Amino acid sequence: MKKIEILYEDSQIVVCHKEAGIPVQTRSITKIDMEKMLLNEFAFRGEKAVVYVVHRLDQPVEGVIVFAKTSKAAADLNRQFQTDCIIKEYFAVVEGYFKKDKVHLEDYIIRDGKTNLSAIVPKENKASKKAVLDLTAVDSYNNTQLVLISLKTGRHHQIRVQLSNSGHPIVGDLKYNPKYVNYNGYVQTALCSYRIVFKHPVTGLEMEFKVKPSAEAFLQYNNKLEKFV
Repeated sequence: MKKIEILYEDSQIVVCHKEAGIPVQTRSITKIDMEKMLLNEFAFRGEKAVVYVVHRLDQPVEGVIVFAKTSKAAADLNRQFQTDCIIKEYFAVVEGYFKKDKVHLEDYIIRDGKTNLSAIVPKENKASKKAVLDLTAVDSYNNTQLVLISLKTGRHHQIRVQLSNSGHPIVGDLKYNPKYVNYNGYVQTALCSYRIVFKHPVTGLEMEFKVKPSAEAFLQYNNKLEKFV
């Protein structure tokens, strides 16, 4: 089993860098996921620890993810995520160029549990949920653009479906980018949860963690990314 990259750990929380392609949690007892990797790490150390999943990243997305180690910490982190008081920022490489340097996207999303896909629907759809994000264009190259995303709500596949709906799908997105939907082979989705800021569930101290995106599409923007990470 792969070695998990732990960015920070104490008695209440553990912050990790999730690799692309690894799910946060699965029902399968044989499939590797972040939860199992952490439990195996604790077992290897001889520790009797539990893991509480308090938020998720899509399987093809890499980045910072936080887990709780106690029920008390889990309850507080869940509260922070549900009340949108946690800062969540992503980097993505998209197809084409946004006309404006700063863009506000506000849509209504519905999830299809059978296909595990989300779609933009009219506001009047009672089953829909409001999805909001702000993005800033950072740089562009070869008909792609590096964008910094501030996620305001946490909906299923939100960033991926909103960017696709805007006409600028994410490079390598096998579900929402028409160029890659029927692509044979593995292309790492150019989306990374690069920064998260939250309050420690026990001490109340503000905590900030960052990781540098590693997908191939980000390599051409390496110099720009260095200024952020």
